[in-house]
Amino acid sequence: MKDTPKHQGLRNQLFKKIRRKGIKSEAVLKAMAKVPRHVFMDSALESHAYEDKPFPIAAEQTISQPYTVAYQTELLHVKPKDKILEIGTGSGYQTAVLIEMGAYVYTVERQHELFKLAKLFLPKLGYKPKKIRFGDGYIGWAEHAPYDGILVTAGAPFVPKALLSQLKIGGRLVIPVGESYQIMTVFTRTGEKEFSKKEYGEFRFVPLLRDKE
Repeated sequence: MKDTPKHQGLRNQLFKKIRRKGIKSEAVLKAMAKVPRHVFMDSALESHAYEDKPFPIAAEQTISQPYTVAYQTELLHVKPKDKILEIGTGSGYQTAVLIEMGAYVYTVERQHELFKLAKLFLPKLGYKPKKIRFGDGYIGWAEHAPYDGILVTAGAPFVPKALLSQLKIGGRLVIPVGESYQIMTVFTRTGEKEFSKKEYGEFRFVPLLRDKE
């Protein structure tokens, strides 16, 4: 699918709405305005791509609501050249937003179908993560740690200790925590064994899967 002036116009309208909903980071909004969300969705849903709603993708997963993507990304405080670990590649849409912001992205996907699609599709669009891996997001990716930021794009019933341990001092973990619904939570590493914690709004995500599942 091409990215036409019509798509670009619809994208700009969407991000005006997101700004009105409280997203303040111009870097986040600018990056999202560049990423063609419609190409990450089934062609049958193309006409709905710039609605502020989640939609189904392969493997019974979803592409997140644009506001949720913006909200999580804003909380992450991404700067150019930051090393970011993304847990839950999904469609690759969030990955593309992080790359547009100048981040070096390492991304992990538990669903093999989505992993294969993202590994082929993202480079075709010009979005090249540093590494993409099929595996268990609960254990993070210690080989490339420490990270400036870790972003979890699925609902975790608890906070994996491995992810906290893979943050740089000053790094941030943005993770939705809970089962039937999640509380968006940010952990900032303030020392070798010290972390601060802040809780934000209530959200609903697909569950973060473990290997045994």
